[in-house]
Amino acid sequence: MKRLLFTVALTLIFGAASFAQKFAHVDTEYILGKIPAYQQAQTKLDNYSKQWQAEVEAKFKELDEMYKKYQAEADILPEATKTKRENEIIAKEKEAKELQKKYFGNDGELAKKRQELIKPIQDNVYNALKSVATEAGYDYIFDKVTGDIIYASEKYDESDVVLKKIIK
Repeated sequence: MKRLLFTVALTLIFGAASFAQKFAHVDTEYILGKIPAYQQAQTKLDNYSKQWQAEVEAKFKELDEMYKKYQAEADILPEATKTKRENEIIAKEKEAKELQKKYFGNDGELAKKRQELIKPIQDNVYNALKSVATEAGYDYIFDKVTGDIIYASEKYDESDVVLKKIIK
């Protein structure tokens, strides 16, 4: 009788454990830092960024010099010349801001280069991570640096169930 109870208890314990979700974590900064192609891509991005930043700073320096010169001469300039110079300064400021946006905006050159250089490496890391998760039977994998879920098994996705309750 004791043996039967022990067997039933073990079966229940191991049966319940088989329904438990399996978690893991990774350090994506560590992983990416060990990939030479990522380091090379990051160096290229840094070089582009420095080059473009120098170009933007030169435009703003030019703008600053125009403004200082205007301020120094404003008292002696005729009204028509003042207006013309103010418009030139406004145009130069707009030009500098547009250049800054062109390079560093959300859809700017730096974002495009990052997409071009870094995204393939990140996709490769994600595919390797997904393969490890599938092989090891992980349901979720977290990035220990950011705390983000970077892999989630589809079997726990309840999006359609929630959607059905909302749309009824």
